[in-house]
Amino acid sequence: MTDYGHDLLFGAFITPAAQQARQVVDLAVTADRAGLDLVSFQDHPYQASYLDTSTLLAFAAARTERVHLNANVTSLPLRPPAVLARAAASLDILSGGRFELGIGAGAFWDGIAAMGGRRLSAAQGVTALREGIEIIREIWDTTAPGEVSYDGQYYSVKGARRGPRPAHDIPIWVGAYKPKMLALTGAVADGWLPSIEYLPRGADSLPELNARIDGAAHDAGRDPAAVRRLMNFMKVQLSSAPRGLLNGPPAAWVDQIVDLALRDGISAFIIGGDDPSITERFGAEIAPAVREVVERERKAGAAARPPRA
Repeated sequence: MTDYGHDLLFGAFITPAAQQARQVVDLAVTADRAGLDLVSFQDHPYQASYLDTSTLLAFAAARTERVHLNANVTSLPLRPPAVLARAAASLDILSGGRFELGIGAGAFWDGIAAMGGRRLSAAQGVTALREGIEIIREIWDTTAPGEVSYDGQYYSVKGARRGPRPAHDIPIWVGAYKPKMLALTGAVADGWLPSIEYLPRGADSLPELNARIDGAAHDAGRDPAAVRRLMNFMKVQLSSAPRGLLNGPPAAWVDQIVDLALRDGISAFIIGGDDPSITERFGAEIAPAVREVVERERKAGAAARPPRA
């Protein structure tokens, strides 16, 4: 059993479809009113049918009151790190501390190159992401002396002024699947943000992948619990009978999410599907039930849960 002890978060992963712009924002407002903790949008600047995610995040922040927002995940090759740091801090200040930074090394390299971005190999992308995270944190650190200068292999900053300081300590959540990216996540990130559908064996992959992150955290002198484990669930459905992971009645969702929290250490559950009714029930009905069970079992010092069927 692996429970890293984080507070639980529940969120919606909303498709930023340009032709349904009003519905996109309305669904963010629905998530906010339903009591969800997160609203996130994928970031594919090369996708002409999508709204620009940075613009959408700012607009959605202005239309919501309580919910936190993030890109899921920001495409670093098309968002220069020093500029991204200022944009993230600005949105955090304007929203009253409601912005979180999801970030990735890049994918769909043909699209990135078509938009003027640099095409990188997988290994190069990992190195570039590590450099980008270091620069972002330096820009945010207004307590350090002097300006920011950084001479990396892929990114450089020469005398950039620090700030603005975010309204809260923005966590950096990394989208990662392969060993080198998982190692980077354990070494420097505040969270791991993959999608369950992209894991090699779905939820059965979690013990192995968590172990890779934990090992890298130990090697870096960090507590593995410093890395929150988040998860996107893109194929969800409320139905009368259990048919799979997050496909069934609310009670089955509750049991499955509790299991993922207490045995696999997942503490943030972000659902796709763009269905307002599911979004509302997730926030108003399922999330409170999960929190109640997890709190009770944590207080009771729950023993190891049985193997997944």
